[in-house]
Amino acid sequence: MQTYTAKTMRVRLLFRPWYHMPKNILIINEYAGSPSYGMTFRHYYFAKEFMKKGHHTIIVSASFSHFLKRYPDMKGLSYKQETVEGVDFLWIKVLKYTKSFDIKRAFKWLDFTWKLFFIGKALPTKPDVIICSTTELFAIVPAYYLSKKYKAQLVFEVRDIWPLTLIEIGGFSKHNIFIRVMAWLEKFSLQKSDILISNLSHYSKHLHDLNIHRDVHWIPNGIDLDEIEHRENLPELLKSSIPRDKFVVGYTGKLGTSNALLFLLQAARMLRDNRDIVFVLVGSGQEEENLKSYAADLENVVFMEAIPKIQIQSMLQLFDVCYLGLQKKDLFKFGISPNKLYDYMLSGKPILQAINIQNDIVETSGCGLCVQAEDASAIVDAIKIFYSMPKEMRKQLGEKGRAYVLQNFTYDRLAQAYLSCLSI
Repeated sequence: MQTYTAKTMRVRLLFRPWYHMPKNILIINEYAGSPSYGMTFRHYYFAKEFMKKGHHTIIVSASFSHFLKRYPDMKGLSYKQETVEGVDFLWIKVLKYTKSFDIKRAFKWLDFTWKLFFIGKALPTKPDVIICSTTELFAIVPAYYLSKKYKAQLVFEVRDIWPLTLIEIGGFSKHNIFIRVMAWLEKFSLQKSDILISNLSHYSKHLHDLNIHRDVHWIPNGIDLDEIEHRENLPELLKSSIPRDKFVVGYTGKLGTSNALLFLLQAARMLRDNRDIVFVLVGSGQEEENLKSYAADLENVVFMEAIPKIQIQSMLQLFDVCYLGLQKKDLFKFGISPNKLYDYMLSGKPILQAINIQNDIVETSGCGLCVQAEDASAIVDAIKIFYSMPKEMRKQLGEKGRAYVLQNFTYDRLAQAYLSCLSI
C-alpha cells in the first residue's frame, strides 16, 4: 500500500485537477424562489445540493415576479444578499407589474438585465461557473460579459424555448420585431455559452431545427428528499373543503393557458350526472377567472387557492387520480418537465396525462393513463377506467410512479449529474 507524508499530501492537493476543487457557482434566474418565497424551485434545490457537495452557490433573482408569493424587503437597496432556508440569494430590485401579460413586465426584464452588469460589487466571491437560466433571454448578455470578466465557465440552461413559446402559446408573429430580437438572443446564447443544459428531453431536436450542432445535456426537474421528511399537514379547514367519500380527480399548480384546464372542466361537465366523481383544482393563474366562470354552474368542481409547496404532498393524498395536461402544440414535442409531474409520482397516486409527447415518463414508468391533448371525451373515458378499477390496482399504478421517481429524479442524483456536465 502506498503511503503519503503530510508534505506530499499538500502537494497533491495543490496540483489536483481543477474539476476536483470546490467552485463558486452563480445561478442567474430572475424567477428563482424557494419553498417559503414561492415558485420557482428548481435552482433552490440545485443550489442546496451543490452546497452539500462543497460548492459555494449564489442564486441571483429579481425582487418581484408574478410567481413569488412574498417579496424580499429591499430596504431601498438595488442589491440585497439574503440567506433563504440555507441557500444564498442575491436579490436585484426591479420594477413591479400587475399581471403576467403586463407591458411593465418587459421593462422589468430590461431593468433586471441592466443591473446584472454591475452585480460584481455585491458578490462576496468571484464566480468560477455562471449558470444563466432565463426565459426572455436578455440576461444572457450580462451573463456572457460576467463570464469573460471573471474567466468563468458559462452555462446556458433552457427551461422554456423562447421565442418559440411566445409564438405558439402567446400568438406572436415570428416577424414581430420583439420576436426577431429574441431569436437573435437565442442563437447568441446557444453559440456563446460553453455548455448547454436543458430540462427538456428532446431539446436537441430544436437545435437541429436551428441548424446548430452542439451537444446538450438533459437535466430534468425532480423531487427534494428533505421535503419528504418535513411535509406539512393541511389545515383542517382546508382539508374539509374537499368532499369526503368521493372519487377525486385533482390538479395542483398554475391555472394558466398552456395547462389546458378547460378540457378537464369540459370532462367535469360531461360527468356532472355522476355525483360520486368530483374535480378539485388547487392553484392560481391568469386563467383562473375564466375557468371559474365556465364552471360556475358545476357542483362537481371545487377551486382552492394555491398552497405552500410543503403542503402539496398532504393535498395529493386526498386525490384518487392526479391530472396533468397541456395544450396541443408542436412546442411540447421537444419535451416537458413540469414540477407537478414529479410531485404526483412521489405521492403514489396514479396519473391521468393529456399531453402529446414522445418517450413519456408516465407511460415509461407505467404509473397511469395517457390520452391525447385537448380531448375532453378521452379524459372522460380515462376517468371512467380509473373509477372502475379496484382500489388496489390504482394503488399499484401509483406505487410504480413513486418507485420510478425515487430511483431516477431526486435532486441529489440530478445535482451530481449536473456537476458532471460541468466537469466538477
